[in-house]
Amino acid sequence: MKTGVSLYSYQQSHFFKELTLEDQIREVSENLPGADGIEIVDEMSLRYPDPGDAFVVQWFDWMERYGTVPVSMDVSFDVLQFRDHVMDHDEVAERLRHDIRLAHRLGFANVRVLSTCPLDVMVKALPEIERLGMRLGKEVHQPMALEGQQVTEIIDYAEKHSTNAIGIVPDFGIYGFRPSEVLLAQYERRGAKPEASAASVELSALLRAGQGPFDFADIAKQTAGNLRSEYKRFLTSGEAITALKGPFEALRAFADARVLQASELDYIVVAEAIMQSHTSFDTLRQLVPHVVSCHGKFNNMSEIPGRPGEYQDMAIDYEGTIKALKDGGYTGYINTEYEGQRYSQDRSRAEMMDEVEQVRRHHEMLNRLIAA
Repeated sequence: MKTGVSLYSYQQSHFFKELTLEDQIREVSENLPGADGIEIVDEMSLRYPDPGDAFVVQWFDWMERYGTVPVSMDVSFDVLQFRDHVMDHDEVAERLRHDIRLAHRLGFANVRVLSTCPLDVMVKALPEIERLGMRLGKEVHQPMALEGQQVTEIIDYAEKHSTNAIGIVPDFGIYGFRPSEVLLAQYERRGAKPEASAASVELSALLRAGQGPFDFADIAKQTAGNLRSEYKRFLTSGEAITALKGPFEALRAFADARVLQASELDYIVVAEAIMQSHTSFDTLRQLVPHVVSCHGKFNNMSEIPGRPGEYQDMAIDYEGTIKALKDGGYTGYINTEYEGQRYSQDRSRAEMMDEVEQVRRHHEMLNRLIAA
């Protein structure tokens, strides 16, 4: 197994112009033992859609100078970029083909699309990926499960057409088992009651054990964004799509039993418990041949009590995830993806999380678990 970093992890330092693109690459090379992989989000790191020939020369100079490897380029689709219409699937596929060619121009082996990308768009772009000898992976992001349709349809297509050019990019957030402590702390700064945080952690444990007050199956078919918007609509109007109304009613009752005079924000905090995927480690082990690369998602690294210099993410089961990949014979990249900075952005710059330190702690954990 190899390690690297999605430079998305340094988004805050990038925004504040504290780290240039070269600084980020240098940090991976010089301060993360064993790491050499580079993953970028195209519109964050590049002058998109064409960074220019001079940049391409500079890019390869950095890769050689710092001994780093372009692993994956992450692409998005702004389907509202035109004033007069929403892009259709053919237009999105054409943009994806452009992005594939751009990634190849910069030496990337893989292109990652978001979890919302339809399979037919990926298939339309597949000939370009195959022509260039690259791989196209769809992110599997919580609360999606590896057992869900969006994954199985990709695996079925790849096996039916005998191609490894299309696959999946598991985001380790799918192995989260409770809301992160930094997320809950931000909610409490906004006025949520500590009892709501405790209820969210309690409900997460019950759902993980299969003892929750509602069936999780229908919830697992939704994206996190859809769940949040539908639950907010339910709290406001009492309405929700049919598959979610029953679970939402049970969720509200669960909160009412534990939080005195719950506010809308308290209900939302308790609902963070349903943002987990509850996907199987054994499924990941079996799907290793279809894994293009992995996102080492985390939101906060804290020191393990009694073990100075060793760190953990309290909300994501990294030990089980790494073991499943090892048991499946995975030899590709795990690229660190830190997103916890968003949970301190309501504070002053001095109080915000140190992304560089967080990523360094994450690599301590990765190296230790991979070597175990």
